[in-house]
Amino acid sequence: MVWLRRVLKGTLFAACMAIPLTAAAQEADSKYFRDKTLTYIVATNPGGGYDYYGRLMARYLPNYLPVARVIVRNVPGAGHIIGANTLSVARPDGLTIGIFNTGLIYSQLLGAEGIRFDLARLSWIGKMAGEGRSLIVTTASGIDNMDELRATDDLRLAAAGIGSAAYTETRILVRVLGLDARLIPGFIGSEIELSMLRGEVHGTLSVTSTQAPFVESGAAKYILAIAGERSGIEGVPQVRDYVSDPGDLRLLGLVETLAAMGRLTAGPPDIPAPILNALRAAFAAALNDPGLRAEAGRMQVPVEPGSGEDVARMIAVALDQPPETIALLREAAEEY
Repeated sequence: MVWLRRVLKGTLFAACMAIPLTAAAQEADSKYFRDKTLTYIVATNPGGGYDYYGRLMARYLPNYLPVARVIVRNVPGAGHIIGANTLSVARPDGLTIGIFNTGLIYSQLLGAEGIRFDLARLSWIGKMAGEGRSLIVTTASGIDNMDELRATDDLRLAAAGIGSAAYTETRILVRVLGLDARLIPGFIGSEIELSMLRGEVHGTLSVTSTQAPFVESGAAKYILAIAGERSGIEGVPQVRDYVSDPGDLRLLGLVETLAAMGRLTAGPPDIPAPILNALRAAFAAALNDPGLRAEAGRMQVPVEPGSGEDVARMIAVALDQPPETIALLREAAEEY
């Protein structure tokens, strides 16, 4: 392909000499990215966490990658599957990247309908945060600890749509803790908080950072956490402390693995190494930009960078599940 020959001509010698990544990235930048348009696919509607992270990166990435502009393109639908499908068939020229939910790992393991991607083959650029999960309940619920949670009659837990990561992980939580709970799916964004305030549901399992303002308002409290070292909440017991069955621990371990990978960014398969290295270097530099960090801090949005190489390794681990774990996952995730 013409575009590939042009890139490799300017970068192959530097790569073969094994010079530092930053220098290789600068060479690729000057020969290829300059004055071009980069499209950043966000697999959700405008608004919400993924859109915020995508637009934040889009503002700072041009400081470290000499593109003319970064255009954010929202491609929502099917629990991030449509956005990931769109990304996976894009031209592997480094000019289309995307951000989406780690729940796609569950979708791929379960062979969800409509998937046209293979996460193992994507060109991983990095991650923007870790996403420890926590179970919160309303202050008005009267639930203060695990014993009271288990003793609650008609426990009602809200979740996003069937097939989403939040839905699947709530089903896993109910299973491994043996809760007598009714899961109510289909909520979007702040609808869960409104339902909790109205007393329609007792609580929800979700990303800790998104729940922090609601808890800080005094309307809700933390009961349990998953991957506590990334959740940022002290004194909250871990779900793992209440689980002993080996199969349930494997399921919980999968959730913990996903909790380490938040706000992932990737490109389509087969992006040439020099271009991918340039994207990874620029992505990492943008995440350490003082301006980006300050913006994220003002919005109480966590930033926990991770390299593309590390993400690729974690994806491989998450997808390498024995048949018995996949069977348990399927049982936990199926609709009832």
